[in-house]
Amino acid sequence: MSGAPTAQATRYVAERLNADFGFYLSDRRLLAERQSAWQHIEVFENRQFGRVMRIDGCFMTSERDEFFYHEPMVHLPAIAHPGVRSALVVGGGDGGAAEELLKLPGMERVVLAELDGEVVAMAREWLGAIHCGAFDDPRLELRLGDARRFIGTSDERFDQIVLDLTDPFGPAVELYTVEFYAACRRALNPGGVLSLHLGSPVHLPGSLARIAASVRTVFPVFRPYLQYVPLYGTLWCMAMASSTTDPATLTAAEVDTRIAERGLQDLQLYNGAVHHALLAQPNFVRALLDKPAQPLHCGDALDEVRDPAELPEVVVYAAG
Repeated sequence: MSGAPTAQATRYVAERLNADFGFYLSDRRLLAERQSAWQHIEVFENRQFGRVMRIDGCFMTSERDEFFYHEPMVHLPAIAHPGVRSALVVGGGDGGAAEELLKLPGMERVVLAELDGEVVAMAREWLGAIHCGAFDDPRLELRLGDARRFIGTSDERFDQIVLDLTDPFGPAVELYTVEFYAACRRALNPGGVLSLHLGSPVHLPGSLARIAASVRTVFPVFRPYLQYVPLYGTLWCMAMASSTTDPATLTAAEVDTRIAERGLQDLQLYNGAVHHALLAQPNFVRALLDKPAQPLHCGDALDEVRDPAELPEVVVYAAG
């Protein structure tokens, strides 16, 4: 029919969580795209999440849901500690974990050890709502390069370490091993705390169990905690580890008191009640973590975790 409007194609990008499970987002507008020496990085707009960063086909962070994982990753261990003054973020090139750490009163220094400078550059330009200027804070030190080498050779010590890493496949698996966790323990001050992602108990339970076993091999205190992360499309498991500091010993009232005394503001998720809700474990997660699992060592691989490059890309186009 003459003069009829032409339908515009909407691009949808999908992420496979395993061979039988995944989800998609609409890509309204691609804002930036780069191929670095290590990975393919995109930033695009989505009506639900705002600006989204995608790396090697995996959704990493977004403007509107980043607090679902950055706040628990940083503040649950930080509140358990008497007072964090120095911190190390491994990965975390979007700046979100660093931004949360810089909220802590008394924080004197945050070191951000990121392999890929292109991630930082794209976050600086496009993800200001996530890093909130953290890259320009004089307390932040950016160290580009191999975090394993940095931690293994440096004599620097920290009160808190946050492992904000990509998925454990390829070279990244080495950052989920007993050897790397042992190096992290040596890099912590007495009473220091470490937090990390374990993955999902829903679609990668075996990998979660092996990573948990690796941390337990090194740290006497190990506290897994659960959070639904909208951008990840599933229930997500994190953990805190320490030689002596245990977040489970705090009551909800004590957590709220520490938040108030430390002047923490602009928290969208974390409070005393949520602290305990995060640490509560459903029976199926308890059973999963109670089963014997083989810790990961250098050179090992996780069979469940696939490199997205090994799978055909899932891209859906729909009219409208």
